[in-house]
Amino acid sequence: MSTTAQAARDHTPGPALPRSRGELSRTVRQALTRPAGTPLPQRVTAAHADPYGDDLQLALYLCYELHYRSFVGVDPGWEWEPGLLRLRAEMEHSFLSALRADTGPPRKAAEALADILVEPVDGDGPSHFLKERGELWQFREYAAQRSLYHLKEADPHAWVIPRLTGRAKAAMVAVEYDEFGAGRPERIHARLFADLMADLGLDTAYGRYVDTAAAEMLTSVNLMSLFGLHRALRGALVGHFAAVETTSSPGSRRLAHGLRRVGAGPAAVHFYAEHVEADAVHEQIVRRDVVGGLLETEPFLDEDIAFGVDATEWTEARLGIHLLTAWRDGRTSLRTPQ
Repeated sequence: MSTTAQAARDHTPGPALPRSRGELSRTVRQALTRPAGTPLPQRVTAAHADPYGDDLQLALYLCYELHYRSFVGVDPGWEWEPGLLRLRAEMEHSFLSALRADTGPPRKAAEALADILVEPVDGDGPSHFLKERGELWQFREYAAQRSLYHLKEADPHAWVIPRLTGRAKAAMVAVEYDEFGAGRPERIHARLFADLMADLGLDTAYGRYVDTAAAEMLTSVNLMSLFGLHRALRGALVGHFAAVETTSSPGSRRLAHGLRRVGAGPAAVHFYAEHVEADAVHEQIVRRDVVGGLLETEPFLDEDIAFGVDATEWTEARLGIHLLTAWRDGRTSLRTPQ
């Protein structure tokens, strides 16, 4: 290893490698402790792994994180190492195939977006539960799980910017500018979520709660990395972004209400209160100009956008079922209690 590569490896500012959860994640984790290019075992395959299971999803998370902040002590050469990329591609194929099967037949973006514009009267997701009867420990668990997503919020969506043109690109940059604090580092949404975590007595270190997060949470955060890293999935990433911005405002209102009810601090309440108004505005821009602009220039991506919306809703619904099943039974939703 060159002196430069060794220095980069020794000073990587990312988190520590999480514990493995099976053969796939063990293989990837062990590889990342060695010099880039060290051969992976030939017998390791994703062919029979549960596409939504702990093992495959953690292995994918480890691969994807190399494109974000990586991990302490990991050789930066692993980011584009061909052997690891081949294994990642196999896991992605399994994950993507399962998503396409589980989200139903192809449809148009307008139909998919229309379905999430109106909230059901009898909604019963995690934000409804937390608003009405969530306890402080459940809010803390929710924040710990969601930290995998919110501490990198907007980063994977930024990958679509060079793949857009005209109206779609300009609108996407405008929304991302807000997500990244409009030029003020203390207003970056990931920073605001870290402030929320501190208010709830949680560790704000990036990647701190990966070991405790459920497979369902890994699936949700891996989804946006999967879409973001592949140009061929740019329509799906726009659909993901549209789904997040469309559903965020009402959910944030409920969570802000619940946090006030349990006496959480001002920073915790502020994160969600901020999203009530901001995301209501973003939703209009994303639907009209990002989605609309993309369909003007690349109308053949219509079904891909819908797939991105549907896959986002499907993975979030699975996470919601996991959380509510645990909480209604009076037990933790985390793999290891905090």
